[in-house]
Amino acid sequence: MLGALTIIPATLATPEVWLPVNLSCKQEDLARGLSMVGRAVAVRSTLPVTSNILLEAGEGRLKLAATNLDIAITSWVDAHIRDNGAITIPARLLSEFVNSLPRETIDLKLNDRTRALNARCRNFEANLKGIDAEEFPPIPSVGPESPITVSSEALRLAIELVAFAAATDDSRPVLAGVSMTFEEDRLTLAAADGFRLAVHSLPLPSTVPTRLSIIVPARALSELGRVLGSDDDDVTINVTPNRSQILFRLLNVQLVSRLIEGNFPNYNQIIPKAHSTRVIVGRDEFLEATKIASYFARDAANIVKLEATPAENGAPGRLKVHASAAEVGDTEGEIDVVVEGDAAHIAFNAKYLSDVLGVVKAPKVIIDVTTPSSPGVLRPEGSEAYTHVIMPMHVAR
Repeated sequence: MLGALTIIPATLATPEVWLPVNLSCKQEDLARGLSMVGRAVAVRSTLPVTSNILLEAGEGRLKLAATNLDIAITSWVDAHIRDNGAITIPARLLSEFVNSLPRETIDLKLNDRTRALNARCRNFEANLKGIDAEEFPPIPSVGPESPITVSSEALRLAIELVAFAAATDDSRPVLAGVSMTFEEDRLTLAAADGFRLAVHSLPLPSTVPTRLSIIVPARALSELGRVLGSDDDDVTINVTPNRSQILFRLLNVQLVSRLIEGNFPNYNQIIPKAHSTRVIVGRDEFLEATKIASYFARDAANIVKLEATPAENGAPGRLKVHASAAEVGDTEGEIDVVVEGDAAHIAFNAKYLSDVLGVVKAPKVIIDVTTPSSPGVLRPEGSEAYTHVIMPMHVAR
């Protein structure tokens, strides 16, 4: 049966059952590699082998790879290789087994006759049956065209600030992706779902020869962000000449994703160029008030109302965060803020506010408002690199 697992205490095994190992590696290294590539394993697929992880021993390292046919992640693990070989093993079973082992050396040996992978670690042994490596979908090779280097940490932060604003359905495929534009010495990421827009710009170490604009699936970038969180290396980015695939390469990990065809909306037209009211508010206080209001807002179309009042008569400016539901009740919080311009009121979706406040780490954020029916703009104080636009909710006062 595919994925069958037998565990035999080593002390009870006879010499005949021991197989000569073809590679050895550290348990923690293998567990880390499996965790990385496991993010690309297909959850539900008509192709059984995409529920497996490819293990390929060669060139002094163990290569792990997984794909769901939209993205593919490859990781390399330091290993002592005795014999080259390859097999695919059910991802969940292999990961659970390896994660349960002691932090010691794991010996792996492929039995060519049974197509089972024998794994031993201290007093545990398992035989995991798999599918031949030849049936595993080939991992796309992007090639060396137009390599671009980006700081790993800067790209991880950009993904965190932007990817969550992409649409979660495929009714408009381009909105399920993140626009990435490489121009001169800047990389700009943008995502929108029709109700909000997130844009972040970061510097590139060198100038790109020609402008490049592509759309990457948001899920692929989110998975990349998780990989980047465990690696401090710079990221090398390659795009195929036909703009169909993109490869992100680190020292020991690479991710390949398909690209989305189409034209991303001209988001610069959406960002308001002026405002009548600017509110400068502590990010933590604003997030706390928004979360409290959201408990009541969820029974009232998720509407949270904001009311800004400038300072007067020696009192500081105030921001009221209010939500009410006829069947539940209401709540109101007040925060001391700096208000520049006129008094203002506007209503937003509570989730959209909480989402952006959850990723912006600046101590203070700026809210720019024009009218109750115009988009609001949120930025971290002291930075022009990030802009978040939220469409207002229309409510009666």
